[in-house]
Amino acid sequence: MEERTEIEKLGEFGLINHLTANFETQNASTVLSIGDDAAVIDHFGKQTVITTDLLVEGVHFDLMYTPLKHLGYKAVVVNVSDVYAMNAQPTQITMSLAFSNRFSLEALEEFYLGVQIACEKYGVDLVGGDTSTSQKGLVISVTAIGEVAPEKFVKRSTAESGDLICVSGDLGAAFLGLTLMEREKKIFLENPQVQPTLENEDYIVGRLLKPEARKDIIEYLETQQIMPTAMMDVSDGLSSDVLHICKQSNLGCRIYEDKIPLNEATKAAAFKFGLDPTVCALNGGEDYELLFTMKQADYDKITLQEDISVIGYMCDLEEGTKIITKGNNVFDINAQGWNAFA
Repeated sequence: MEERTEIEKLGEFGLINHLTANFETQNASTVLSIGDDAAVIDHFGKQTVITTDLLVEGVHFDLMYTPLKHLGYKAVVVNVSDVYAMNAQPTQITMSLAFSNRFSLEALEEFYLGVQIACEKYGVDLVGGDTSTSQKGLVISVTAIGEVAPEKFVKRSTAESGDLICVSGDLGAAFLGLTLMEREKKIFLENPQVQPTLENEDYIVGRLLKPEARKDIIEYLETQQIMPTAMMDVSDGLSSDVLHICKQSNLGCRIYEDKIPLNEATKAAAFKFGLDPTVCALNGGEDYELLFTMKQADYDKITLQEDISVIGYMCDLEEGTKIITKGNNVFDINAQGWNAFA
């Protein structure tokens, strides 16, 4: 049987010291890290970007099929993704946890190993946090801090009519990964003898359990001297997120169904579930790709970048927010993506 260490053996400060002992500082801007009442950060004349996220067991994740190591990794990724969406570089995070007594020290060590792997991959420092008891379940709160050269941050409200709408990577896979895991969970609960069948579904399951933030795209835009006119990450689903940019920029848009990037594994999984892959891409969410608008003059700079797709363009408000299907039908774009309060 696996060893189980009760948390109360260490106490709160002992616990934080234990869980963060192996984290090393990677950024010059981190002047003072864990161990004092507060961290000290100096961004040397750059502007500071701050974002925060709450992940709640039973709402944002299900521990029945989410390994704690993956969850720790994902908790970091979803926050640094928001920093990249501002055209900034993430530099520090704080991580707070509330957990019930069903979690052992070993379980929290697994979680923090995932946090550490993500911090190293994305070059961010863990500089603080808090732990508390929770009456039921696990609650994770992460704040990410980043830096950006003055006035180089990109908002959602600054797209202009005629701008191209672009998206990185491919969409819909995380939603299908969730659909698959929920189906397998239901089968398991009805008959615990049945083993999950996840063969050939590595891609969609990986996109759900271990997403990546698009640091590479931000770096590419910088090397090509492309300044997006508006940007956000795709966390609620393409339809909802495109509408956010339209609303905040006071514009309409045209999206072309046949331009929406889909992975072959996503298409295959969608057909297996009797779902339309385009609907999964529009409404799914949790892809953590970057959705951005840019000047038409920059189009030639992205033609060789296979990981950026032009899916449409911004237009005047009066022209509405429309999707043009493969059959050339025109429909209104509806926000049917993830709703945190549904």
